[in-house]
Amino acid sequence: MSDTAQEWFDILILLGRPASGKSEIIHYLKSTDKTNRIRRFHIGEFEEIDDFPMLWSWFEEDMILSEMGKQRLHTTANGYFSETFFWDLLIQRISLEYKKRLKRDPLYHNHYTAIIEFSRGSEHGGYRRAFEQLSDEILSSSAVLYINVSFKESVRKNRLRYNPNEPDSILQHSLPDDKMKKLYKECDWSDFSSAHPNYLEAKGIHTPYTVFDNEDDVTTKPSDALGRRLEKTLTRLWELYIKKTS
Repeated sequence: MSDTAQEWFDILILLGRPASGKSEIIHYLKSTDKTNRIRRFHIGEFEEIDDFPMLWSWFEEDMILSEMGKQRLHTTANGYFSETFFWDLLIQRISLEYKKRLKRDPLYHNHYTAIIEFSRGSEHGGYRRAFEQLSDEILSSSAVLYINVSFKESVRKNRLRYNPNEPDSILQHSLPDDKMKKLYKECDWSDFSSAHPNYLEAKGIHTPYTVFDNEDDVTTKPSDALGRRLEKTLTRLWELYIKKTS
């Protein structure tokens, strides 16, 4: 945490199944003026680090390589990673992107919250494995907001946001049902978070977390209900975060 008496998170990690509401929450925060965003949600100016654009670029590169008659680097022809460790690489890339921000500006968190966003299913290692790949700097300076929806609700919203004209869009990208089932039906969040009601543990570091329940979907059409629930959940998370960093 920075030396100034700031009122925002250094790093907020947003987790949850695909289409659970993560990107919609970020969009809502962007549409809230800075003064209210700090007062209600403890988020000041912020920048996003999302592994989806990184992932998508690998698929695009492999498509180009295939058209050139060359060997694909990251993915199979039917749209899966060719090696499980590529999921680890994405998390390592997130850590690198964060490190680069601090290198450019050692006082980065006097100005910004970094919002890190990703999803993980048990099939490719789950959240436990992902957190083992995050840097100590991120684990020590972050708080986690998990967006909780059932797999059924995740599939429903994944279908709802599908836009074939915007497959690379943060808000409108979608997965086929068979990939959703294989990659995200099984989720280790409950097991990973069960050791403590307020903190996750990875690499011997405790990171505070809270859960935003979104089974009733208050994120697709943002309203006062989203603001109230987000404020309540992030206020609790801020209390845990301050207790840890003070």
